Amino acid sequence: MLYPELFKQLEAVRWNMEKDVPWASFDAAKLSDEQAQTIKMNAITEWSALPATEMFLRDNQHDSDFSAFMSIWFFEEQKHSLVLMEYLRRFRPDLLPTEAELHDVRFEFDKAPALETLMLHFCGEIRLNHWYRRASEWHTEPVIKDIYTKLSQDEARHGGAYLRYMKRAISSVGNEARAAFTKVGVLMASARRTAQALHPTNLHVNESLFPRDTIQSRLPDPEWLEHWLDKQINFDAVWENKVVERILHNTSLLMDRSFKTVQELNRYRKEISRELADGLAPPPAEGAKA
Repeated sequence: MLYPELFKQLEAVRWNMEKDVPWASFDAAKLSDEQAQTIKMNAITEWSALPATEMFLRDNQHDSDFSAFMSIWFFEEQKHSLVLMEYLRRFRPDLLPTEAELHDVRFEFDKAPALETLMLHFCGEIRLNHWYRRASEWHTEPVIKDIYTKLSQDEARHGGAYLRYMKRAISSVGNEARAAFTKVGVLMASARRTAQALHPTNLHVNESLFPRDTIQSRLPDPEWLEHWLDKQINFDAVWENKVVERILHNTSLLMDRSFKTVQELNRYRKEISRELADGLAPPPAEGAKA
């Protein structure tokens, strides 16, 4: 089982909301209304870990190890929402999300293949790590800069934990896992070709609720995410390339192949799909390096 080891690792580096956030360093002159509004939107978005956890537990009833790990992921993700709300409660209580606004992003997700969902959220952690790093740079108030840095580091650790479960899946089911991971990897590494940000909170997940079946569509300002990325934290092509590079790098490690471009990954995906259909073994490794 991976859960006991991951518990110890994440427990050892977990930050305390009261002791480790420099609340006393708050500088009101360095927090604009525009910035404070984005904190509210991120607080609500992070609350969506609740329906995501419900989805993970429902779709992974066969896997008690991974389901147990959800106790860690859920706790830390909900703490992200809580620390952002605590910041607003202390310094901008007029922007504190209401319970109704939080509850509006809790809705049932359609059932989806567990391995594809795992890869989707792994890529989402990579993307969110980079978004929060950029948010920390954009903000000027020192306390919220520190908070976003902490959140970005948590997201990176979560991605590392997901990677462990993905490696386990490849050892267990081989090409079935490779096919699922490469399929989603190609999608999530192709964000520069899409009109919207590719992140789990911005993907359609409940056909019966369309078009209000994304987390972002249920926010008080459904247009917020694109504006935040494009006009505020300026998540430009340079930063998008960082995300793509990390997805390709980690997928290379998973597959024991070297993928420099999405096109190379897509070619490998097609190879795996053919071999899976024919019941063949995986292709020989090409020496991917860490």
